[in-house]
Amino acid sequence: MILSHVIRDSHRDEGSVDIVVHDGVITGIFPAEQAPRGDHEVIDLDDRVVIPGLWDEHVHFAFWAQHRRRVSLASARSAAEAIALMADAVAANKEAENPDQVVIGTEYRDGLWPDEKLLADLDAATGSTPVALSSVDVHSGWLNSAALAQFAVKDADEQGIIREGPWFALTQRLGVASPETVDEWVLDAAHHAASLGVVGIVDLEMGYTVPDWVRRVASHEGAYPLEVEAGVYPGDLDRAIAEGMTSGALVAERVQVGPFKIITDGSLNTRTAHCVQPYLAVEGEEYGAMNFPPEEIEALLCKAQEAGFWLAVHAIGDEANRIVLDLFEKHQLHGRIEHAQLVREDDFARFGALGVVASVQPEHAIDDRDVTDVYWADRSERAFALRKLVDEGATLALGSDAPVSPLNPWIEIAAAVTRTRDGREPWHPGGGLTFDEALRFSTRTTLEVGQPAHIVALEADPRWLLHALAGDAPRSSDALREMTVALTVSGGTITHNALTRRG
Repeated sequence: MILSHVIRDSHRDEGSVDIVVHDGVITGIFPAEQAPRGDHEVIDLDDRVVIPGLWDEHVHFAFWAQHRRRVSLASARSAAEAIALMADAVAANKEAENPDQVVIGTEYRDGLWPDEKLLADLDAATGSTPVALSSVDVHSGWLNSAALAQFAVKDADEQGIIREGPWFALTQRLGVASPETVDEWVLDAAHHAASLGVVGIVDLEMGYTVPDWVRRVASHEGAYPLEVEAGVYPGDLDRAIAEGMTSGALVAERVQVGPFKIITDGSLNTRTAHCVQPYLAVEGEEYGAMNFPPEEIEALLCKAQEAGFWLAVHAIGDEANRIVLDLFEKHQLHGRIEHAQLVREDDFARFGALGVVASVQPEHAIDDRDVTDVYWADRSERAFALRKLVDEGATLALGSDAPVSPLNPWIEIAAAVTRTRDGREPWHPGGGLTFDEALRFSTRTTLEVGQPAHIVALEADPRWLLHALAGDAPRSSDALREMTVALTVSGGTITHNALTRRG
């Protein structure tokens, strides 16, 4: 394959070039129309800009695939509005040819709701149909009495609210479709990701997903649209070790075993992230909490690393980040902290010094800016502080945490660079990244000879757009979020092709 007439990639400014691909690797880069043709297929990109293929470094992929088919509560500004949306969904479900056994709503953001979530109100609107609502951060859920009874839930409070571990476990039982159906949804989501320039994902879906990915690839004709690294959680660590799994092990074409993942604390929106100082604007002194005793986290991380896993450790609150960084330092652990949303001043430099990657989701800062300004108002300059992490020597890895944010790398890049959305003024704009930094932290390869052929052709030049819109962060954000991908090549395989000749 030869990709011809390509201009400026992220590492050179040489005008138009030909990029030669063979066996999934870039084997040559030549001035335009000077590559030896041989028997290569020639794809004319018509002077489109190319960049390396993009990765989503943190996604819950099957959950995201299912989420795309559920009731969105993102617009709800109160418990009453969320209930009204679910009532409409229940009514529509009753008229469906194949009604769902459980009606599931997603993305409710209750941190600033003016009213309480009351079980009696939810029951009155939804009746005997089991209903479950998932918070946007997926760290809590709200069930009506019919769902509480159907799933024999014992960990809910008096209003039907479930948090953290018990909720994570219940999500594995809600709205379960057949493996074949889920695989169809996952494949559709994979094609959609490829249309955005994504060539690979780190799948941190809860549950033991390695066999699921082996099945998906085996049943798919041809190369799967994405490269996948599938994570392992504490409940499946012994099984994975017994089966000889280690991070990097190839279990199917384009599928490797990923990291060992543990969720050490909660989230900001649910007010369960473990913090040094108490949350503001809540009754009493609430610091959040760890989901496991630190000594249990320590034992699990050491066990996983000794078994050959690299580590992906969820920590959102600054006290959780301190505890986890201490463990990385004490045992010379290798891997990442997922989220790193709130960090003590003393801990920013430790990421780089210890070689701990900060796996961050920039859109979370935009989603949570108002919540942060309420509950972490006295420490917001240390929240989602991407610039500070980089300046102190940290390496970042950008992802979406889908379904918490949509799986779209251009959304994450836009948030990282502009720190805004929806026409608002940037939030802590000094905490953002340059475009080249955001792109570098969204890719794993470069456009150089010998590199894997992960190549994306764009319909517009993002650097030119940012230069033209300099000083207008809201419009710059919109431009990046609306970036259109013409071609995606993942490991030498075309996984998305929307090329049209320019007039």
